Amino acid sequence: MEVSAVRDLFPTPDETTEPYQPHEPYRWRWLILAVMIVAEIMDLLDASIVNVAGPDLEKSLGAGSVGLQWVIGGYALTLGAGLVLGGRLGDRYGRRRMFLVGLAAFTAASLLCAVAPNIESLIAFRLLQGTAGAMLLPQGLGLLRENFSGPELTKVFAIFGPVLGLGGIIGPVLGGFLIEGDFFGLGWRSVFLINLPIGIAALIVAAKFVPEKAGDRTVRVDMTGAALVVISCALLVLPLNQGQEEGWPLWTWLSMTASVIGFALFALQQRRTAAAGREPLVTPSLLRKPAFTVGLGGIALFFGGLIGTQLVLTLFLQIGRHFTAGEAGLGNLPLAVGTALGGAVSGAFLADRIGRKVLQIGPLVQLAGAAVLWFELDGLDAASFSIWDIVPGVTVTVAGAGAGMVIAALFSFILAAVDDDEIGSASGVLSAVQAVGGSIGVAVFGSVFFAQAKTGDFTGGFHRALIVQACLLVAFLAVTFLLPKKSRPDDEQHGVAAEPATASDAKQRLAV
Repeated sequence: MEVSAVRDLFPTPDETTEPYQPHEPYRWRWLILAVMIVAEIMDLLDASIVNVAGPDLEKSLGAGSVGLQWVIGGYALTLGAGLVLGGRLGDRYGRRRMFLVGLAAFTAASLLCAVAPNIESLIAFRLLQGTAGAMLLPQGLGLLRENFSGPELTKVFAIFGPVLGLGGIIGPVLGGFLIEGDFFGLGWRSVFLINLPIGIAALIVAAKFVPEKAGDRTVRVDMTGAALVVISCALLVLPLNQGQEEGWPLWTWLSMTASVIGFALFALQQRRTAAAGREPLVTPSLLRKPAFTVGLGGIALFFGGLIGTQLVLTLFLQIGRHFTAGEAGLGNLPLAVGTALGGAVSGAFLADRIGRKVLQIGPLVQLAGAAVLWFELDGLDAASFSIWDIVPGVTVTVAGAGAGMVIAALFSFILAAVDDDEIGSASGVLSAVQAVGGSIGVAVFGSVFFAQAKTGDFTGGFHRALIVQACLLVAFLAVTFLLPKKSRPDDEQHGVAAEPATASDAKQRLAV
């Protein structure tokens, strides 16, 4: 190989620190895509990898049901509450800088989780980890938009989606493998330590290859709005996690009421901020679009039920049927198969052909699967139970074919209700509501399951969870009739089809 060819493989410092020039493609842009995917997968793994660690956390740290719910749901809570703020910070201080800060903080928080001496510390570190993720994740889309354009950007998102889907699926399987393998006697701590080599490698690559682009210091960050969101989310999730354990005292109901008031104050504050000529966290016009606002409710209902029933399945297998962490992780594979099949059918042609009906067929399939799973649970023989006894119902209902049909299409139908210059803000809000909805699902379904599990009735706990899921699915089904009949094309969801007309529009597009 010629010397010049070898030199081309390794950039000089000048090449990697040179400001990005929009008129010529950045030569190391595909490494940027790789780093973005790694960062997103780290988040997805941490959102689900802990699900199989319940019994080990109980043995090691004395974690009860409430502690486990906070370890799992607390991460999603701070992640969702901070996502939109993280996007705004990237606007102001530069996406590369915020990406590096977020990635470093996420990696450090993973180490803190791994060495946590007690359950209280682990919960605090998980909340910190979710906050770091909220600073890290919103920068990905903006960095890709800065370094790719046209048909290349369309290809990037075509790669991005399936890879991220795989990341979410393998979390419980990888977690089970690490915990059961008990490498170096680390047990559950290894599910956090695995982030260290990945995070450090991603940091090195990102620092060297992601080009610097200055932020816009004229962008004002709405800290008042961000504080209202965080406080309102906390006031909602706190009583849902603690209520069952404490017998639903008066403070739990007052807290949930205060949460509703907090969200109403946030909407009012966002309108006033915009009217005063300042930049709100959320474009106020979005909140005046009925299809978008009901879509937010649909996102919360669907993903709350989805994440909640996934958790209950894992708890049922480990606590109720004494599966090891590895076996419980493998027990999640039917979910992966069902989700992949449903998503492939929906994304490839069904959503385009039948429109929003795909969002109605999905929950109906899930409801049918829930009925099948109910009778499968009734007929279980505890002595000879295996995952194959409930595969048909699990593959269809918990996160299977019906869920995959919805997941592949839901965001695009909600985004069809917004204008082009609102896509950035709308996408950020949808992602935040998805995360917070998952946290609420963990709290609600965990409380429902453990209320019965404490009496030894694990099947009854699963039955009650299925009833809650059915109610959420019926409510979600009703919401789908208020969504647009046609979805927004995939490329337009990421701002590929048309460039923003003004500088302020451009900033808005890159807000998430």
